[in-house]
Amino acid sequence: MGIIVKMKLTACIAIFTFFTCPLMAAPLLISSSVQQTVLIELYTSEGCHSCPPADKWLSKLKFDKQLWKQYIPIAFHVDYWNYLGWRDPFSRAEYSQRQRLYATLGHTKTVYTPGLFKNGREWRVWFRNRSLKKTPVHEIGVLKASINNGELRASFEPVRNTAATLLLNVAVLGFDITTEVTNGENEGKNLEHDFVVLSLENYNSQVQNDNYQWHVTDTSINFQLLHAKGIAVWVSREDDPTPIQATGGWLK
Repeated sequence: MGIIVKMKLTACIAIFTFFTCPLMAAPLLISSSVQQTVLIELYTSEGCHSCPPADKWLSKLKFDKQLWKQYIPIAFHVDYWNYLGWRDPFSRAEYSQRQRLYATLGHTKTVYTPGLFKNGREWRVWFRNRSLKKTPVHEIGVLKASINNGELRASFEPVRNTAATLLLNVAVLGFDITTEVTNGENEGKNLEHDFVVLSLENYNSQVQNDNYQWHVTDTSINFQLLHAKGIAVWVSREDDPTPIQATGGWLK
């Protein structure tokens, strides 16, 4: 009887360890090339009847061979359409404010959805030509990031000295999301999403020999969020959200 109890206890411990093991059990290492990676930002909302086609287009990019290498798509769900009868569960006021800041800086004339940006500049051509093949390539610098047991290390070696304080932005991305909308402009639809920004954190840099360094020993990044399967990391100026260099990848 004692042997049987011991075996059951051992099995329970094994099962408990398996299901509570963090998603980031193995170190995550990602890096850009010296050429600028294009960060594609989609500003969208489940309360916007014009947004589903843009969401579907973004989802198709997860099958593209250049994903994480040439470009990184992310979707910010805004909150300014929530009053129409459906509150987007992925919307955040700070994502709406990010889009408004682009307008304040002159990167777009107005705030709307679906709104596409390529490296911080409005991409209205998307509505008639959705190809990414003609994106110009510039040598910017190498951005590297590693995350291991809650510890974040990153570095950015610019080709030219930026002479500015830079922020490291870390977004956890959600994939394979389906929402049944029961009210608002998309009532009765099952909306599918990928590259959804589930959380966004940013960190100030330290400069060493013209290279930017980040070392955060206790991050607030949550990889246990439901649907979390990817990560996007990019650097930007402290006073301007325009991406300078980006990298990303799948969570293991």
